[in-house]
This record gives sequence, structure tokens and C-alpha cells, in this order.
Amino acid sequence: MKIKHYKSQFIQELTPIYDAGEAESFFYLILEQKQQLKRIDLALNPELCFSEAEITVWNSILEALKQEIPVQYVLGTTSFYGLDFEVNPAVLIPRPETEELVAWIIESQKGRAKTEKLKILDIGTGSGCIAIALAKNLTNAAVFAIDVSELALATAQKNAGNNAVNVTFLSKNILETDDLEQEFQIIVSNPPYVRHLEKVAIKKNVLDYEPHLALFVGDDDALVFYKKIAQLAQINLSKKGQLFFEINQYLGKETVDLLEKMNFKNIQLKQDIYGNDRMISAYF
Repeated sequence: MKIKHYKSQFIQELTPIYDAGEAESFFYLILEQKQQLKRIDLALNPELCFSEAEITVWNSILEALKQEIPVQYVLGTTSFYGLDFEVNPAVLIPRPETEELVAWIIESQKGRAKTEKLKILDIGTGSGCIAIALAKNLTNAAVFAIDVSELALATAQKNAGNNAVNVTFLSKNILETDDLEQEFQIIVSNPPYVRHLEKVAIKKNVLDYEPHLALFVGDDDALVFYKKIAQLAQINLSKKGQLFFEINQYLGKETVDLLEKMNFKNIQLKQDIYGNDRMISAYF
């Protein structure tokens, strides 16, 4: 079958679930990974065909997408901050907003001498995307990362190896931790922050397939992770150390108020590319 004809069928079968533009983006994403062909290749060679074996693979992928399994899980990989990451249902799929957080941290270190040693801790590392991107771009940094999930840590460890960086991964339940036992210049976290009351606004492909352990907090204590991590930062941030959070867009003011009450200084609340409150930086 000609690829262009299969493309039309692929998009048609997905459009009851996704809009045509998103379905088309899936097609080209899969085409590049499975066939090493880009959009331009198909445009220049419209007579290219799939073999029967290739159609079988594509049909399997199509069925998974029709079940609304995220395309990143179907392919087992995604891109984050210019790096490739393996992903699976044990870890959240990295988001563009989190790339903005990484960019902010890297920008904050531009005044630091490249020979000056830096220690960074990422709490709730998941796929390792934050820790690995920072290790790749801040070569003077010793990067540590914590997660409660052994499956997530195994994925993160593999991603660190695939991206040729050294990150020290630690298995730890942060809510049961009283002291991190060393000092860090930067502590960063993208902890669970979605309240159960917000589930109604979450798409099926996230709600049914991404790990709830990494997503949700109770409605009555939505800032539990922020409070705990801030308490640890009071103990384990070095002098002039900096705390960075990704936050719930609906709880920006509440998160700032929490940090103010805990005597953090120079608190900055930053919006993401969509104009939502998404990131906080603070000193203690």
C-alpha cells in the first residue's frame, strides 16, 4: 500500500478521537521513528509504499492510539530539552512546561564560574528528565535524584546512561524523610500537584494511562509535597541556595504564601508559555 493512502486511512480512523491536525502529527512522529522518514521525504517521494509487515506494525500502533494510549508510551520514547528519553507507564510523560523550568534553572546559573562546583537535587525524578537535562547542560554539577518508585528509578537510570550523564539516583519516600543529609545549591521538584477535583478536566489518555502516584494529591492537602520539600530545603539548601518548583496553575498564590510563611526570600512566580502560573523560585 502506498504510504500516502495509508496516511489518509490512519487519520480518518483517529479523527473521531483526536482532531485531524493531532492525528496527522502522530502519523509523522511514528513515520520518523519506525521508517526513518520525514514529512519532506514523503512529499518528495509520494509513491513510497509500506510492506505487508510494516502495515501489520502500523495497524497495531493505530489500535493502541484508538484506545487513547499516549503516543509516547506506544513508541516508548519522547523528546525533552533536545534529548531522547525512554518512557513507560511507570513515569509521567515529560511536558513542555517542565522544559521551561529546566531552562530557568540553567539561566539562573549563567553568572556562576564554570569551575565552581554545584550540587543539584531533583525530588520526584520520574523519567529523570529534569535531572538528566541539568546534568547534560551544567557540566560543573553533581546531580542527585530521588523517587519513591523503583520502576521509575530503573527508567531514569537507563535514560541517564542513554544520554551519557552521571546522576546519582536514590530510592526515598520524601514525605517520610526528615533530612537529606547533605547540602545542595539547587533543589528542584515537579511533585504530584493535581487535585482529585481537577480530574474532570483531564483527558482520558492521561487519566487512564499515566501514573496516578506521580499526578494526584488529596483535595484537602494539595500542597503537602511543597511544604515537606520546603522544610527539607530549610535544612539542606546551602547558603544562597535556590529552590525551584513546578506548580499547580490554580495554586500559585497559595504556594507563594506557603513559602513566605516559611521565611523564604526573593520568591518569584513565573508563567509558562500558555500564560499559566507554573514555576516558582525562592531562596532561604
